[in-house]
Amino acid sequence: MQTRTLGSTGPAVSALGLGAMGMSGVYGTADRAESIATVHAALEAGVTLIDTGDFYAMGHNELLLAEALRGRDRDDYLLSVKFGMLRAPGPGFGGADGRPEAVKNFLAYSLTRLGTDHIDIYRPARLDPAVPIEETVGAIKEMIDAGYVRHVGLSEVDAATIRRAHAVHPIADLQIEYSLISRAVEADVLPTLRELGIGLTAYGVLSRGLISGHWTAGHEADPGDSRGHTPRFSRENVEHNLALVEALRRVAEAKGCTVAQLAIAWVAAQGGDIVPLVGARTRERLAEALPATEVDLTADDLAAIEKAVPPGAARGDRYPPALMSSLGVGN
Repeated sequence: MQTRTLGSTGPAVSALGLGAMGMSGVYGTADRAESIATVHAALEAGVTLIDTGDFYAMGHNELLLAEALRGRDRDDYLLSVKFGMLRAPGPGFGGADGRPEAVKNFLAYSLTRLGTDHIDIYRPARLDPAVPIEETVGAIKEMIDAGYVRHVGLSEVDAATIRRAHAVHPIADLQIEYSLISRAVEADVLPTLRELGIGLTAYGVLSRGLISGHWTAGHEADPGDSRGHTPRFSRENVEHNLALVEALRRVAEAKGCTVAQLAIAWVAAQGGDIVPLVGARTRERLAEALPATEVDLTADDLAAIEKAVPPGAARGDRYPPALMSSLGVGN
């Protein structure tokens, strides 16, 4: 497994990270044993970066990872944890809490659920509009000084917020959605990250499976699968979006790889400061994703990909309207 460094101050991590959110029901029922086996397979393949959030199924994901990681050398992997999203019984969200006292409270719970004495990268999942980002980052800095956190990360914020946060403490990386059909980051955010020496961990590189090559027209999301409420998967948009995938499939076949591998490789090819996160829920999907790090895209390949899926070609927002308002950048 190749490695990449998250910015100028962050840690060295595997060139591909594992996003664990899908193992806790957001895309429908997940198999616990298979999820744990997938984490083990990722570690054995050299994946060192594992991403979670304390609000993924209200702590279920952290407890799952604690079980999967039990007995492993703590120096063999890095935990990236998002915090601050408020939940209630049921599927709804209640905003974000970035108050310093809340930061420390969330951290205490995560450390206990994960069964660890430190978090490698700790980040607010969304900006709390009622709390200056300086205060939130300042609280994480205190936890770094106390030994409970190693690095500060951010998630889904705009360029101005990145600058303000970085002035309080060096930011290791920004986690944000980045894929062939989600490219808003390229306008202002990515140049700002590079100016400041901040890495990018890209989630949604397969757009929740939409551009994986495995989603088909007429497929109905299972009960509990959030994609049933996501605009890009809606009946009025999905056929158009899948036509883009078929165009991409032709490029992938000519390259001798799968659609998913090509889409992941494209994100990785946008810069050595970018680490794609793959939300594999099974060993099969993980095994497909891992070779993407070995797909070498030439200038001609990149041009063919851009022709197949031009910027802005997808239809529909990447989140439902209620969640789009919490994002620092759009699609």
